[in-house]
Amino acid sequence: MDMVRSSNRWGVWLDAIRPKTLPAAIAPVIVGSSLAWHDGSFDGIAALLCLFYSLLIQIGTNLANDYYDFVKGADTAARVGPTRAVAAGLIKPKTMRLAMWLILGTGFALGLSLVAWGGPWLIVIGVVSVLCAFAYTGGPYPLGYNGLGDVFVFVFFGFVAVGATYFVQTGALTSLAMIVAIPIGLLATNILLVNNYRDFATDGATGKRTTVVRFGLRYARCQFSGALVIAFFTPVVLVVAGAGPWWLLPCLLLPMGWRQRRHLADSKSPSELIQLLGDTGKLLGLYAVLISLGMILSRF
Repeated sequence: MDMVRSSNRWGVWLDAIRPKTLPAAIAPVIVGSSLAWHDGSFDGIAALLCLFYSLLIQIGTNLANDYYDFVKGADTAARVGPTRAVAAGLIKPKTMRLAMWLILGTGFALGLSLVAWGGPWLIVIGVVSVLCAFAYTGGPYPLGYNGLGDVFVFVFFGFVAVGATYFVQTGALTSLAMIVAIPIGLLATNILLVNNYRDFATDGATGKRTTVVRFGLRYARCQFSGALVIAFFTPVVLVVAGAGPWWLLPCLLLPMGWRQRRHLADSKSPSELIQLLGDTGKLLGLYAVLISLGMILSRF
């Protein structure tokens, strides 16, 4: 019986870290590291440190969301998505708050080790990352409650995560690194968009003014489709500009992206979007793998 209870507790914590969102933390590190390898400056230790740092900040942010959404009353009985641990009474608020700060603190401490590669300015990124993890749903002006969540995700999981991963290994920041960060940031934003699209009704009722609540479902569908168009158009632009044909590998995912677009447009109830949330994470992960493979193969 004790083993069963222990297993259930681990399952609750596993759900709380929201595994379906973790590709957003892994993808930019894969892409930034692969580009560093493409440019002859890959550093395995620095890449691993970036990966663990990114994962810890993402997990800490997810735990913070669980806690602050409960505190602010955004997670109600009407919510359709996966169970939130604190709101469901599965984890005590003070326990979740402690776990949140332990994870974020560990991530920040780990990130400090990257100063040896990238210099003291990385401390600024570390501090801002932790503050934004807190400010996404906490603080006096939570980003996620005021329509700024999409901007936060695009910037941090695109430009910041890809750029910083590349910089600590190469000591430079190139225009190519910033270009490949764009589709990664956009596809990560689509994960958030599907989550907010599903929770449109309950978020609006509780005062959580996400982008979807502020601008409506039609706008959200256009934003989702626009992100896909830009993501799949980026490799084409790079090849036209002189990159090798291997950079087109992400375009193999076009049918998958099209199906997701149709799934979002055809959904009639929030429950139909639960699977799509996981699928958007898979698309981001596969896109990162394929564009990274294209970078590596183009060297041969």
